[in-house]
Amino acid sequence: MTAEELSNIIVQGMEDKKASDIIVMDLREITHTVTDFFVLCSGNSDTQVEAIADAVEEAVWKANQEHPWKSEGKTHKQWVLIDYVNVVAHVFLKERRSFYGLEDLWGDAKIIRVAESR
Repeated sequence: MTAEELSNIIVQGMEDKKASDIIVMDLREITHTVTDFFVLCSGNSDTQVEAIADAVEEAVWKANQEHPWKSEGKTHKQWVLIDYVNVVAHVFLKERRSFYGLEDLWGDAKIIRVAESR
């Protein structure tokens, strides 16, 4: 499975749990990046953040029988990072996402905004 295909599956998992403000950041053209894609979304509560993260892992498992290489943040449910090496998913509580501003840190990335009604 390509990194682009994996990022699409991650988006589907996010959409299944009504994540908001989903974006895909294509980092392939940027030198010295650690991955090909970041997929970011927001949740309205810690319960939704947990549900979105679980849905992402479930969607990837169903499509590719792949567990994440690493996952962090499920304890505090403010920012859950799910690392599949070539694609890293970030599930944020809304307030945390604006605080960390990953979109600004990777300003050279090609950003694809996923329509809410997709």
